[in-house]
Amino acid sequence: MTVHRREVITALAALPLVGACNRTSVAKAEVDKSAKRSLANLYDCEGCEGVFERDAAVMKWEADVASPNEPGEVFVFEGVVYQADGKTPAPNVVLYAYHTNADGLYANGTNETEWSRRHGRLRGWIKTGADGRYRFRSVKPAPYPNDELLAHVHLTVQEPDRRPYWIDDIVFDGEFGVTAKYRRLRTNKGGNGIVRLARSADGVWQARRDIFLETHP
Repeated sequence: MTVHRREVITALAALPLVGACNRTSVAKAEVDKSAKRSLANLYDCEGCEGVFERDAAVMKWEADVASPNEPGEVFVFEGVVYQADGKTPAPNVVLYAYHTNADGLYANGTNETEWSRRHGRLRGWIKTGADGRYRFRSVKPAPYPNDELLAHVHLTVQEPDRRPYWIDDIVFDGEFGVTAKYRRLRTNKGGNGIVRLARSADGVWQARRDIFLETHP
């Protein structure tokens, strides 16, 4: 299996959700796409076991993936997790996020578990509240060394009393690798993972990625 990449600071907790917009038509489109796909392989998910490596009972709706000393540009990604209807917020959903560092490596993992070693040090967990919101603070990941693969953030979803599953990675619109071919090959599992980045006044990269839970086989 290939290995992955990046993390953050402090006074960002008050940041509002980024890029809020009228999402009625967007949500419907994502739900329609989801309904048309076969989900027989929904649970084919190597590494999804990582979602269980922290106690959900003490998780909050936001988390730091990186320490304040992590090299790289500060990056916040956030959104709302919705039920499969595309409009009802989904509470008590655990999200497990991990990605490469600023050098494009899944580096400095620990021997705690196989996945803590293979996914590197930049990983985090949240659990949504009644409003379905989530927020991760990290550093912006880079493409794999030698541009082998575009920059991305992995997300695993754990719904209450369900098996975990991957959703489409977060990738960055307009950056290396997000080509027309790449867009055609997306499954839109969990909704569209291609995000637009914007810088806040204090220079923090921000992105919104709403998530639509999958129907289960």
